[in-house]
Amino acid sequence: MNRTQRRARAIAIAQTRDNAKLVAIRLLMLATGATAACIAYLAVRSF
Repeated sequence: MNRTQRRARAIAIAQTRDNAKLVAIRLLMLATGATAACIAYLAVRSF
């Protein structure tokens, strides 16, 4: 494996790690939004 291939592989691995972080953050935001929506719905229904 020459230097260019090694560098390309390292960049691909780094991008995959960043992508995994973004997916985790997106899921967290989605869960937060869903929780807020549920709380708002229950608050409106109970009053």
